[in-house]
Parts: sequence; C-alpha cells; structure tokens
Amino acid sequence: MDLFDKVSEDIKNAMKAKDKVALETLRNIKKVFLEAKTAPGANDTLTDDAALKIIQKLVKQGKDAADIYIQQGRQDLAEGELAQVKVMEAYLPKQMSAEELEAALKEIIAEVGATSGKDMGKVMGVASKKLAGLAEGRAISAKVKELLG
Repeated sequence: MDLFDKVSEDIKNAMKAKDKVALETLRNIKKVFLEAKTAPGANDTLTDDAALKIIQKLVKQGKDAADIYIQQGRQDLAEGELAQVKVMEAYLPKQMSAEELEAALKEIIAEVGATSGKDMGKVMGVASKKLAGLAEGRAISAKVKELLG
C-alpha cells in the first residue's frame, strides 16, 4: 500500500473514531497529494518519495507556524498546529538521534575530504541527499557548522 492509499484509509479510520484533528490534517495532506498528482507533467502518479517530501514540507510549515504563534503569545493556535504536526510525523521515517546524526556527518565529512567551514557547501550537498527524511535540514546544517568550525 503506497502512502497515498494509506492516508486515504486513515481518513476513513479518523472519521469512524471522530478524531477531528487527525481528520482535518489527513484531508489537508490528501488535498496536497491530489494537487501534486494532477500537476502538469506528473502523469497522474505520486511516488512515495514525492509524498514523503510533501509531508516533510507540511511538517516544517506547521512547526514554523507554531513558532510564530508562540512568539505572538497565541499558545492556543500553536497547540493546534503542533497537534497536526504530530499526526503528520507518524508518516515520516524515524528521525535520527543527535549522536546518529553526528556520526553520519563525520563519515560524510571524511568522504568529501572537508577540512574547514569553506567546505560546508560540499558537505551539505551530500548530507542533504543521504540524510533526506532522516533529519531536518536545520539540524544537519547546525551540526555541520559545529563539526567544521
């Protein structure tokens, strides 16, 4: 079962369970999936990789929105965003721990032959591809700066 079908199935389960947060979140995911499927050049298909990228983007947007709400003193709205993020994160692969991320980045740095902050672009290019979906871009970037700095 691909991710699109899983989301569709989970919408039905959320309706039966009367879980409003999950239902709203999953419907939003499905809407974005359908938009991606019907985009010019998509040939009415959506790979699991593309679907994962979409969910990652939605999670990032949700976290950013929650941060803004917290800065503005709107904890109620931030909690709503974070509840939706939690539903979406269930579809993402398990995120790497800080130790796993550091070990993977040290390996990539050695592989690329990076020695200073000037080589950050090389490292980030490889790391972004290898660690896609396993760690947030921000976390990767911060750790690479720390290791090369």
